Amino acid sequence: MGEMQQRMNLRDLVDTSARVAGTRARSEKIGLLADCLGRLSPAEREAGAAFLTGQLRQGRIGLGGAAIRQAMPPGPASSPGLTVAGVDAAFEEISRLGGPGSAGARVQALAGILERATKPEQDWLARLVFGELRQGAQEGVLIEAVARASGVPAPAVRRAAMLAGDLVRVAVASLNGGEPALGEFRLRLMSPVLPMLAQAAEGVEEVLERHGRVALDYKLDGARIQVHRMDDEVRLFTRRLNDVTAAAPELVEAVRALPARQLVLDGEAIVLRGDGRPAPFQETMRRFGRRLDVERMRAELPLSAFYFDCLHLDGQDLIDAGTGERLRALHGLVPASAQVPHMVADSVEPAREFIDRALSAGHEGVVAKDLEAPYEAGRRGAGWLKLKPAHTLDLVILAVEWGSGRRRGWLSNLHLGARDPEGGFVMLGKTFKGMTDEMLAWQTEKLLGLETGREGHVVHVRPELVAEIAFDGLQASPHYPGGLALRFARVKRYRPDKTAAQSDDIETVRRIFEAQPG
Repeated sequence: MGEMQQRMNLRDLVDTSARVAGTRARSEKIGLLADCLGRLSPAEREAGAAFLTGQLRQGRIGLGGAAIRQAMPPGPASSPGLTVAGVDAAFEEISRLGGPGSAGARVQALAGILERATKPEQDWLARLVFGELRQGAQEGVLIEAVARASGVPAPAVRRAAMLAGDLVRVAVASLNGGEPALGEFRLRLMSPVLPMLAQAAEGVEEVLERHGRVALDYKLDGARIQVHRMDDEVRLFTRRLNDVTAAAPELVEAVRALPARQLVLDGEAIVLRGDGRPAPFQETMRRFGRRLDVERMRAELPLSAFYFDCLHLDGQDLIDAGTGERLRALHGLVPASAQVPHMVADSVEPAREFIDRALSAGHEGVVAKDLEAPYEAGRRGAGWLKLKPAHTLDLVILAVEWGSGRRRGWLSNLHLGARDPEGGFVMLGKTFKGMTDEMLAWQTEKLLGLETGREGHVVHVRPELVAEIAFDGLQASPHYPGGLALRFARVKRYRPDKTAAQSDDIETVRRIFEAQPG
């Protein structure tokens, strides 16, 4: 194979990115990405796959918006001269710069890349470095593209990506070694997997009609945790796979007391009041936001853990087993006091009574689970359905408006968007309701840190911050691109534990709308 085939021009990858962003056809996106992945040489695959997922292989390299603007040359190169491998090597050098004067050196090194880039390449590189490269290709599209480029069944790629939590690694393995190479991606103790998520459902009748006999668990308003144990070593991970072991020593001690040497459990950590009812979600999150004064925080806000799933037990992986089998393992291991309240139902009245008990105890509702469903790590599968008394959606903040009157000086009116599986977000409306002064101050600082530009009193932001939005219903609306608008939306809370990719999608919103009376 000749040198031209061995090294892909950056221009080709940038052109693919632009074409993917310019089409809404899922099949066309997959074809474009698969073709590009297939033309990468083995030495370029990791960098190229990372670029196509909108990230640098090196992660954050200490270059923000100001540095990018400083590095941008007065004009672009007249003709393309960059390669994927060459750009990746330059970013590798930048990532290694440190010590006195390193900030200036990073800017100078970035300028050296941008000077050799054409205008489309400059724009693309700036967005890539800044972390706002939006190509309209969600993970599901990329998984299908990797599968097509490597000739591997898409379910095998999807499962490997779920277990690895890193699509780039899976893409490289799939392209280099085909399906056999994906065998390395399996549940590993002390390495977290993405949590399984639940879809919204309208009522218990819908759930029983879909699944017949289901397991029902209380839906606790706590912090999702995944617990790993190998002999005496215990680690706790959040929904976003962050290691928070040091922040919750009482949970570590309780896991060490369980009669198992190896385990992976899924559950919720929550601060309870003296009467046993849950404290506000923000109280629980205070425990995971602090790295100092852990013992003092433990005394003030003791955590309790309640588990609802078991993914591994003493050498046996259970991730592919049905819910019923995993629950049997969990109930044989964890004392009832540390289990999420649970029952199995096959008729409406007992299920409704269970939901009423959950609500009376101060919890959000219940999660109904198909007893035969495997643990679909990282997916919002139909095997889990959440039932809440009022509509709530986890939506992404797309922009925000400066307040007036008493709210002058604060960012107040939020623009709310649902995730589009085809890429991007679909705006559903605005709200300034439900905000305390403390929340207004916090969101002003947070959203200014995500600012990408302004139009009058509107501040546009990177779509990263997730908020749980309560609303009374949905109505048809010609004013929004999805044709739907929220009625009486208000902020219930922010969800710093969720990424934008874990927010609710527009299909969920449409299902809620279609299920409304009338």
